[in-house]
Amino acid sequence: MKKTALLPLVTYPEPLPGEALAASVEFASKAGFDLYALSLEADFPDVANALSRLLLDVPEMIRRAEAQSRIGGEALLKAVASLAVQHGVESEAGRRRSAQELAGDAAAEEARYFDLSVVPMPKVGEQGRAIAEAIVFGSGRPTILVPEALVVRGLRRAVVAWDGSRVAARAVNDMLSLFGEMDQVTIVSVLNEKPLPADDLGDRLAAHLIKRGVPARALAVELEDQPIGATLQDFAIQDGAGLLAMGAYGHSRLREFVLGGATRTILEDVRLPVLMSH
Repeated sequence: MKKTALLPLVTYPEPLPGEALAASVEFASKAGFDLYALSLEADFPDVANALSRLLLDVPEMIRRAEAQSRIGGEALLKAVASLAVQHGVESEAGRRRSAQELAGDAAAEEARYFDLSVVPMPKVGEQGRAIAEAIVFGSGRPTILVPEALVVRGLRRAVVAWDGSRVAARAVNDMLSLFGEMDQVTIVSVLNEKPLPADDLGDRLAAHLIKRGVPARALAVELEDQPIGATLQDFAIQDGAGLLAMGAYGHSRLREFVLGGATRTILEDVRLPVLMSH
């Protein structure tokens, strides 16, 4: 049975760039996922202040902004439908309106009805990252971040960031559930970044996967003079992997997530498809 991924589409203040959209549909095609494209449209509250109407005509500004968001969403949904046909992907379309600051929460709620989310990650702008962050931590489903500058590699070759944690274990299970048979899984533990509970973490996971019939090997790499997220992605790319799987660390503080180091740096700069599980 094919799996269906939510594809969230940012429409405001700027619509999702075409390159980022195309990369995500191409990834879904290579991975064998169907898509449910969701247009996230802005819904601004009414302003009843008489002064705002007199001086700024705020209600008219709101109408224009909402219309801009709606029109942008319609264009994105049409683009997804066209790209899906080109790539042989089954797709459906939906729309959801929400207050701008709650767009990520709305996307996370919708994501719970699908097997996973495929989230486009544009090179510029914060909105894509905010949506991704909300889905990763709020959906209860695995999330795959797809960079705008996508170079498609074989998705049957993956790297797992492994520290023995609960979220890392879930990422491994999600990866195998979503992608099935793998040609090679490289388990990477990064040294000198934080204390690890044992020296043989990667070897134990590799032994377990090999018993399941998964070709696996374990490696330890030194943290380079750069953020850990960059070290992990550089290794995965050099290893020829088409996917990096990792657990996502973070907790909420007054509606703002305090992110772990690897999670934060990868959300800021996605270089290859990254599966995040929380």
